[in-house]
Amino acid sequence: MRMIVGLAMLLVIGLLLGASMLVYAAYVLAIAFWLCRYLAERWMENLKATRIMSATEVEIGQKVSIQINLQNRSKWPIPWLLVEDALPLSAFHRPPPALRRDGQSVRICWVPGRGSKLISYSLTPQRRGYFQIGPLIAESGDLLGLHRRVKSVTEPARLLVVPKVIPLDGYNIASRRPVGEVKVSYRVQEDPTLMSGIRQYQNGDPLRSIHWHATARTGQLQSKQYQPTCVAGATLVLDFHKRTNPRKHDPVRSDLACTAAASICHTLMLWQQQFGLISNGRDAADRVLQDRSLREFADRNDAQHAVAMAAESDRIRPIILPTGRGPEHFAEAIKILARLERTDGLHLPELLIETQSRLPRDATVLVVVQEVDEPAALAMGMLRRQGYSVAAIVNNYENEAFHAAVGRLLAQRIHVYHLFDEQSVPLICKEMILRF
Repeated sequence: MRMIVGLAMLLVIGLLLGASMLVYAAYVLAIAFWLCRYLAERWMENLKATRIMSATEVEIGQKVSIQINLQNRSKWPIPWLLVEDALPLSAFHRPPPALRRDGQSVRICWVPGRGSKLISYSLTPQRRGYFQIGPLIAESGDLLGLHRRVKSVTEPARLLVVPKVIPLDGYNIASRRPVGEVKVSYRVQEDPTLMSGIRQYQNGDPLRSIHWHATARTGQLQSKQYQPTCVAGATLVLDFHKRTNPRKHDPVRSDLACTAAASICHTLMLWQQQFGLISNGRDAADRVLQDRSLREFADRNDAQHAVAMAAESDRIRPIILPTGRGPEHFAEAIKILARLERTDGLHLPELLIETQSRLPRDATVLVVVQEVDEPAALAMGMLRRQGYSVAAIVNNYENEAFHAAVGRLLAQRIHVYHLFDEQSVPLICKEMILRF
């Protein structure tokens, strides 16, 4: 607009003063201005790009190759082109980085007429997460620098990095109360409330299993036999509220919680037991770019801001995956765990109250927490008193917050397991540090 106003003033001055050279210069500049604008528009209109990713769902450490093919459909070459495949900056700058990039996602190049240019780089995930790759932002203009055009030329892609799955050495989380006809495929432990018969005493039988009346009647030690029925499977409740998941522990502790949850679900899947997920966390899919149209921008800063993933989400609705069995159900669970993020929505007591009707009574309620305040401990204790089998995994270091959490859970007679680091995951459901 300023250029147009300047040319108009120059032309008016030349006509008023009768200066033919000024009029001639105004005409020449006007022709050059409109020619540069026409070329810049034509170059961007004829520029097309396609992105090819080797995979969209990967494990940690698996390299993803990305190739972008730029095509110029015009017979005129594009003398200069600045292209940038928009990537989430937080995935590279926040320690520890979630992605490692090999190669350059920002290039300056030229594209011949009716030709193409290939740009390639690779990403290696270091942590779980859900990342938006792209769109590709292209900037070009005339050689005089009078016009510049910025445009997104591809739609964004998605990269899902699933959490680690670590085999467990055992699973010792089950209720000791009778639950009718619920039977387990693998005998996790005997239910002392359901006696099925009597047999002769064998070395190693605990003293509490001796049937003293039968022993007195037969004159030989007799042991009780129990039915292998118990509460099978688990509903994992992950607390991801920002107040009880301090930023100083993120993302190490949140990733560790998802790793433990994925490992437990995997073990239950192999044992053909039911498992489900409930969380007050945020789904990262709510933050991705929803507008997939190709459009122009005022400048590159405006483009980068417009196409980036949103920093926040106003989601309050809890994430619920009903209990189920099988590989398909596990695949859905691990995708949810990959996208799970901290939130400032529902607190843990509100989450338990909101989702209590969705908690099956024939599965242990396994709560994964970092810090436990009095309302959260009371909410878990209320579930236990209402007949649910409740256990807690405290995902924290052995610090003041950990001991406070254990003390509050003990007061509510909740069984406690300790998730210290990744090396403790195989034993997390086998070694109970405190029980009743």
